Amino acid sequence: MTRYVFDFTEGDKDQKDLLGGKGANLAEMTKLGLPVPPGFTITTDACREYLSLGSEPGELRVQVTMALRHLEDDAGRQLGDRHDPLLVSVRSGAKFSMPGMMETVLNIGLNDASVKGLTEVSGDERFAWDSYRRLLQMFGKTVLDMPGEVFSDALDKAKVSKGVSSDLDLDVDDLKSLVAEFKVAVKEHSGAEFPQHPREQLDLAIRAVFNSWNTERARLYRRRERIPQDLGTAVNICTMVFGNLGETSGTGVAFTRDPASGKPGAYGDYLANAQGEDVVAGIRNTLSLDDLAAMDPASNSQLRKVMRRLETHYRDLCDIEFTIERGKLWMLQTRIGKRTAAAAFRIAGQLVDEQLITLDEALSRVSGSQLAQLMFPQFDPHAERSLLTTAMAASPGAAVGRIVFDSPTAKAWAARGEQVLLVRKETNPDDLEGMIAANGILTARGGKTSHAAVVARGMGKTCVCGAEGMLVDAAAKTMAVGGTVLTEGDLLSIDGSTGEVFVGRVPVVPSPVETYLEHGLEAATDGVDEQTADLVRSVDRLLQHADKRRRLGVRANADTAEDAVRARNLGAQGIGLCRTEHMFLGERRSLIERVILADSNTAREAALAALLPLQRQDFTELLEAMDPLPVTIRLLDPPLHEFLPDRTELAVKVALAAAAGTPDADDVRLLAAVERLHESNPMLGLRGVRLGLLTPGLFALQVRAIVEAACALVKAGRHPHVEIMVPLVGSVMELYLVRDETDGIVNEVTAAAGIELKVPIGTMIELPRAALTSHRIAEAAEFFSFGTNDLTQTTWGFSRDDVEAAVFAAYLDKGVFTVSPFESIDIDGVGRLVEISATEGRRTRPDLKLGVCGEHGGDPESIHFFHKVGLDYVSCSPFRVPVARLEAGRAAVS
Repeated sequence: MTRYVFDFTEGDKDQKDLLGGKGANLAEMTKLGLPVPPGFTITTDACREYLSLGSEPGELRVQVTMALRHLEDDAGRQLGDRHDPLLVSVRSGAKFSMPGMMETVLNIGLNDASVKGLTEVSGDERFAWDSYRRLLQMFGKTVLDMPGEVFSDALDKAKVSKGVSSDLDLDVDDLKSLVAEFKVAVKEHSGAEFPQHPREQLDLAIRAVFNSWNTERARLYRRRERIPQDLGTAVNICTMVFGNLGETSGTGVAFTRDPASGKPGAYGDYLANAQGEDVVAGIRNTLSLDDLAAMDPASNSQLRKVMRRLETHYRDLCDIEFTIERGKLWMLQTRIGKRTAAAAFRIAGQLVDEQLITLDEALSRVSGSQLAQLMFPQFDPHAERSLLTTAMAASPGAAVGRIVFDSPTAKAWAARGEQVLLVRKETNPDDLEGMIAANGILTARGGKTSHAAVVARGMGKTCVCGAEGMLVDAAAKTMAVGGTVLTEGDLLSIDGSTGEVFVGRVPVVPSPVETYLEHGLEAATDGVDEQTADLVRSVDRLLQHADKRRRLGVRANADTAEDAVRARNLGAQGIGLCRTEHMFLGERRSLIERVILADSNTAREAALAALLPLQRQDFTELLEAMDPLPVTIRLLDPPLHEFLPDRTELAVKVALAAAAGTPDADDVRLLAAVERLHESNPMLGLRGVRLGLLTPGLFALQVRAIVEAACALVKAGRHPHVEIMVPLVGSVMELYLVRDETDGIVNEVTAAAGIELKVPIGTMIELPRAALTSHRIAEAAEFFSFGTNDLTQTTWGFSRDDVEAAVFAAYLDKGVFTVSPFESIDIDGVGRLVEISATEGRRTRPDLKLGVCGEHGGDPESIHFFHKVGLDYVSCSPFRVPVARLEAGRAAVS
């Protein structure tokens, strides 16, 4: 019989696949002897079985009964007993943290009878009815799928009627009235009374947690975070402890270090006389742990000791949920805490200095995507600005956009190209789409552990929370601070590092990390505050360590000397791809048109002769900028139509001239040539090696210009290192034909110059046939560079320009993709071809050099794959070079 239920005393932190993250860590804390309320976990296996069958596995109900009986026996109470009731919480807990995405129900076991028993046991009638009110509200929204506004609007109405602003100011009679009103709403919505039987409440809540795995918001979050859709969630049944038992009770969330800045020292939010979800929901602004220390020194001292012990045990920043029940501390959850990019680098360095982790481990704790976030610009400190308010700096960055007040508007405006800021009283999981679409998030309520802050940090979004003086009227689409009223569409700027909110657009400037990467450590730390300097030094330390540890080389895709210089400043070890077609734009386009459309050898040779000195100068500048690093120059590879006049425009011009009786013979001949060369699918037509073989002198022009440029630099005392790459090869015979011509030109030019020059010749692997016949192609190629953009197109049969907008959104939604295959390499398909090609190419030529020059060369996940299959280097856009350096180092230590 499959075992679906495990007591908290039976697991540990390494069983996240089975027990989920929350269950595994509850078990770990229990194992450490920390004060964890007793409970048990229903496994992810049970969830997957439930989702597959549409009902619970037969054994699950029995196993839940056995675990519940054991819990009752240990507690000396029974679930929902009318005299001394045991109450439990039902919480989700997937393997990977998904803040606010799935469901929780507290106070299971309360009913019309047990609420009286809870009153007797606690001696606090208000507490008992407040707990019953909460159960009805959470059960209705979570289990019965009722709109949350049904309950929140009734609660707000009760406060208005009473003339108070806080839930705490409602008395017992108010709460009893709310319970009655909530039960009527449940009956009207579901057609049945609120279930009074405690076991029915429990079973329905368990099913609701299982079902929450497949809610749209959860699926959207997993797609964004690249979490597999088939993992399922565990369910944790935990004995209730109560933070809403008066001023000596409360609930909180704490971090062992500041998750926004990385500053050492405990940080957290606390609410007195509150229950579980109140803190992260952001419905009340919170107190700090320093406030807790003043209110309850004993509990605060115990909490600090537990936090230190957990950080030492996990050797990382820990995120902790806790409840204090009449002066007794209970731990409800711990996990490795989400943090901002800046905090990630600072904390990694701190833990090394504290000798809790090694430099290799520190490198594994940061990521290329976090480094990319730190390279984003920030507000110009010298620019004029109009401060609206200052609130909680929850997730750093500089965000500017037009105000929107709901997720559908944010999504729609962003889709049409607008930059938007999502402004809310507080966010909830239903706001996820709007949070993704927005540049940044601003809320009137909540702190650094509210839903908005936690989710924003996880996504790398700028966020400011808890703007207490800000009044948000989502229905009227207005926000007001003092006498300033802003409406939907007005411009706002928010600084997630300081918590400042400005009216209008504030100019942005490069970040200090970008300054460091371009100009060095001294330039980036000169004149900045110590926190900024510490961040830059942390980045430098880990990036330097990555460079020492990585096996993969990192080159840049660059076509001009200016791009080459920038790439070199950012740490590129050469150019992995120079796209020569970019050199034929503007005034040179007419010359390349003449080469392709020439109707005689004389005309073609004249055009080639005119191009030669221009090309030679291009290559001279590029090789000089990168001297003595390798420069891989790809021969012409654009679709043919990019070099020809627009067919439609030319046809219209000829027709209009004919109608006017003034035909132009040259235009008529040109149109005939364009019609002759027209292709229905130019991306799979006369391009790359095919164009070079069928257009006499075209590749020869480029090869001659390259070699002449290199020879001239050698004579000038420089050390050019040039490689020639032939594009779109599908057959080894194509490469042999190009090599014959190329080798002849290299020998001729070097002999005439009296110089020995080694010019390796290789090819791009960008067609499935090339990948599958690499054992043959390696006979003629000295290196391979994988063109993963075209290889992805030709493997999937996708035209990137056409399908990304038309197909990919639906494919991501339906789960065909978890991420676009153009963004991160398709390991099972395209990646398999890369691996086959690498293996079989080196079987023929053991010293075959292997690189990748598609945009996947700068994608963090793809870089780990390229390391694994043995490539020698990756090449990416200059901006992504630092990211690739870091990830190549991480791949080496993983």
